[in-house]
Amino acid sequence: MATEIKIGEKEIRLRATPLALLYYKQEFGSDLLGDLIKMQDVAQDVSKIDTVACLQFIWAMNKADNYGKPFPSFEKWLVELGSIDFSDPSFLVAALEEGADGFLGGRNRAAPPGRIGK
Repeated sequence: MATEIKIGEKEIRLRATPLALLYYKQEFGSDLLGDLIKMQDVAQDVSKIDTVACLQFIWAMNKADNYGKPFPSFEKWLVELGSIDFSDPSFLVAALEEGADGFLGGRNRAAPPGRIGK
């Protein structure tokens, strides 16, 4: 299963798999799951959001969805995104939900609305 989000005018598919964990560790030197768990407080206090960390999650899950295809570095990927409207956090919420579902055991449930298969 994968999730599709829209950032600006760009459609991005995300896949929370062990491969995303590897890509995140290789690129950022940190553990994606540990960083995702740190973000849980954001629901109670939006000032705790780390937008760069969110974009890193998205990059790793997008790269995992594109396994076997050429994929840009994080910096180049950001450049390709263009402008990002953080006043509409729906793409961040969807990305965090994909991560929580994929890495914290939610995959055994029926796919929620907005999920697409591959």
